[in-house]
Amino acid sequence: MGKLVFVGLGLWNEYDLTLQGLEETRKADKIYAEFYTSFMGGLNLKNLEKLVGKKINVLSRKDVEENPHESILRDAQKGIVAFLVPGDPLISTTHVDLRLRAVNMGIDTKIVHGASILSAAPSVCGLANYKFGNSVSIPFPETNYFPESPYLVVRKNRLRGLHTLVYLDIRADMSRYMTVREGLEFLNYFDSKKRRQVLKEAIFVGIARAGSPEPLVKAGFLDELISFDFGSPPHILIVTGKLHFKEAEALVKLAGAPKIILEK
Repeated sequence: MGKLVFVGLGLWNEYDLTLQGLEETRKADKIYAEFYTSFMGGLNLKNLEKLVGKKINVLSRKDVEENPHESILRDAQKGIVAFLVPGDPLISTTHVDLRLRAVNMGIDTKIVHGASILSAAPSVCGLANYKFGNSVSIPFPETNYFPESPYLVVRKNRLRGLHTLVYLDIRADMSRYMTVREGLEFLNYFDSKKRRQVLKEAIFVGIARAGSPEPLVKAGFLDELISFDFGSPPHILIVTGKLHFKEAEALVKLAGAPKIILEK
C-alpha cells in the first residue's frame, strides 16, 4: 500500500523544514513540491535538494488541482511520496481535496506540520490570535472580476471588533506578488465607494518577509501605510478591530504605530 506525506516547509527558506519533515522526505521514493500557494523568499531549491538527498519535482497549480492522478497520486499508489508545501501543508483547501482523493483511493496519508503565516502574522506584531474573525484573500483585479466580498468581510469583522488577516494575491507563474499598498488601495476603493468610512480610523499592520532574519512590520493608519515601502515579497496585511490596551502597546513598541492609539 502506498503513502502520501504532506510536509510543511515553513515560511522563509529550506532551513525552516522541521527535523521530522526532513526525515520523512528522505524516506520518500518520490518528492513533489508546489510553490504557487505561497512565496518563500529565501528558498533555494538546489540547497533543499541537497538537504533531502533527492530530486524535487515542482508542480503547477494545474498539476495539483486538475491532474494529480498523473503524478502525486499515481506514484503514491506504488510507494512513498512526499509532497512539500510552503507554510503548513493543509491550510490551503486545494491540499485538503488532494488528501481526500488519496484517501478515496486507499492511499495512507500523513501530515508533518510547518510554521504558518496564520500564527506568525499575529505574533510578530503582538495581536491576540483569538481576536481574529474570518480571514480573506484579495485577488488581483481583472477586467471582469473586481469583487467586493473581501471588503465586506473586513467590514463585518471591524464592526464586530475583530481583526482580519488579509492574504494578498500571488501569481507565481508570472512572478507577480500583491503588495501591502495594492491591498490597501483595494480596500480603500470600496470603503470610499460605499461612503461608509469603516476603515477611516482603523489601524492596519503590514508585514513583509515573515520568518526571515529581518521581517518588516509596520502599523499605522491607512493614509500612512499606503505610501510606505515594504520592499520585496511576500507581504501580508492585517486590519485591526477593537484593540486591547496590551495589543495597542505592542503595535506601538513592536510595529511603530502612532502613540495616539494608546489613548483610545
